[in-house]
Amino acid sequence: MQKRLFGSLKTPLSAIGLGCMGMSEFYGATDDAQSHSTMARALELGVNFFDSADIYGFGHNETLIGQFLKAGGAARRTQVVLATKFGIVRAAGQYERRIDNTPAYVQSACEASLKRLGMETIDLYYCHRRNPDVPIEDMVGAMAQLVKTGKVRQLGLSEVSSASLRKANAVHPIAAVQSEYSLWARDPETDMLATCAELGTTFVAYSPLGRAFLTGVLDKASLAANDFRNMLPRFSGKAEAANQAMVDALSRFAQPKGMTNAQVALAWLLCKHPHVVPIPGTRRIPYLEQNAVAADFALSAAEVAELDAIFPPDAVEGGRYPEAGMVGIE
Repeated sequence: MQKRLFGSLKTPLSAIGLGCMGMSEFYGATDDAQSHSTMARALELGVNFFDSADIYGFGHNETLIGQFLKAGGAARRTQVVLATKFGIVRAAGQYERRIDNTPAYVQSACEASLKRLGMETIDLYYCHRRNPDVPIEDMVGAMAQLVKTGKVRQLGLSEVSSASLRKANAVHPIAAVQSEYSLWARDPETDMLATCAELGTTFVAYSPLGRAFLTGVLDKASLAANDFRNMLPRFSGKAEAANQAMVDALSRFAQPKGMTNAQVALAWLLCKHPHVVPIPGTRRIPYLEQNAVAADFALSAAEVAELDAIFPPDAVEGGRYPEAGMVGIE
């Protein structure tokens, strides 16, 4: 697995990470044993960057990863670069949320995450969403205290604007910005990717496969009743039909090259930007293995441009989230 460096500590990350959210929530039934097997296979493949958050499964995801790390002993902990997040607060069983960025909450949320993970130090700690009522300088100042006390190694922000990143970086170096970025979610190209490159901040792309829509193999009719994709505007009605036409074009691009849609979508990100690390999520080893191979594919500049043209940003139909999910996105 290729490696990419990030942050002031120049920590090596696998060029493709593993999003662990779906192991605990949002995509139907979960299986802890299956998830542990998938994480173990990820390490065998050289995928060492695991992404979590305190709100995924209301703490379950951090506990799940903590159990996996504990089972492998001290050696396993050194293999994994673990990222987790704070800031989204939800009631059990509800999608609606509020955002808490207060310094007191930063401290208490970190302590709770460390306990669930069974760790002394979190490798990368993100603010999951921004609350504009709390000055970003105050929030990042509280996060910087976590670094000073050894509870966190590096700091990150999620779904922020370039202006917020610059303000935050003036308080403490920001190692990573995480936002949705894929063939059908290209907002970061406006200015965030350039700002990250300027500041030496790694851009972590979540949902790089469009929550599996881009793979071309998603059967929406088979989704569990509690799968949150059922409420996403891009997966419904006229928007779904319009977006499917672009996915069909992606399939026609991928098949002659002996690649899956997912491998093309990931290779597009990696070949386009040297400071981008995608974190596709999966619970299943076959998909993990297919995704990992994408780091070995090289697309030409002409092929990257062809994919850009297949997915023009203004042609994608529907919002990324329902209204409640846009809270805290700048």
